[in-house]
Amino acid sequence: MQRSAILNVMIKAAYRAGRSLKRDLGEVEHLQVSLKGPRNFVTAADRRAEEIVYQDLKKARPDYGFLGEEGGTRPGTDKSHRWIVDPLDGTTNFLHGIPQFAVSIALERDGVIVAAITYNPANDDLFVAERGKGAYLNDRRIRVAARQKLNEAVVGCGLPHLGRGDLALGRRETEAAQLNFAGLRRFGAATLDLAWVAAGRLDAFWERDLSPWDLAAGILLVREAGGFVSDIDGGDAVLAKGHVVAGNETMHRELLRLLQAAGKEAAQGAVKTAANG
Repeated sequence: MQRSAILNVMIKAAYRAGRSLKRDLGEVEHLQVSLKGPRNFVTAADRRAEEIVYQDLKKARPDYGFLGEEGGTRPGTDKSHRWIVDPLDGTTNFLHGIPQFAVSIALERDGVIVAAITYNPANDDLFVAERGKGAYLNDRRIRVAARQKLNEAVVGCGLPHLGRGDLALGRRETEAAQLNFAGLRRFGAATLDLAWVAAGRLDAFWERDLSPWDLAAGILLVREAGGFVSDIDGGDAVLAKGHVVAGNETMHRELLRLLQAAGKEAAQGAVKTAANG
């Protein structure tokens, strides 16, 4: 593929941050056996990677705004453009030495994502997309999977856990998916899950309670690969609501239907529980 100047800037920043994370991953594996543990080290690795990305992007486009997981909002004088960056998505995986994590960078122009990359330093998978130009994995054009039968589809998901998310709703949604799809997968890095939908590795994906930096790049990757992306209400407020459903037209529609039905059942169950006091 022929890359634009802006995409080259993004890729260079992701590669530099990725090299730092790859070095740090080796250190994390050694820290697993120490009494101190690796959590503080990983927090430092995360911040270091974001600063690398920030400095590279700022050098190339000094006026653009920046939203990062670690540093939050850094306003720019150019109010039309904003970088949305996750320097280390899949922190828990990284913490345990699991090579499923990514650097994710998206460029937003007037509220629309126009360029995106998701890079896994552990295996050098580089997913890129520009609006209207298609999606690519390591320079190879990618498309969402063409499967139409739910009982042949493998679907990615996030799972609520202790202290995060609605466990009762999560159980309803997971059960609905288990009853209809061939398999569920929970990999722990939403940016890569969405990239895998774009590449046809997963037939669909859903997750709740995400942040803009988890979602921005993946939205464009899936759409440029011919897929559909919405919030769980079926609208386009993915970044605002932090909920996402993605897949080809059939998988997106059917997964959306199942999740909405599960949500109604969970709400009815909550009402009954409250009434029984």
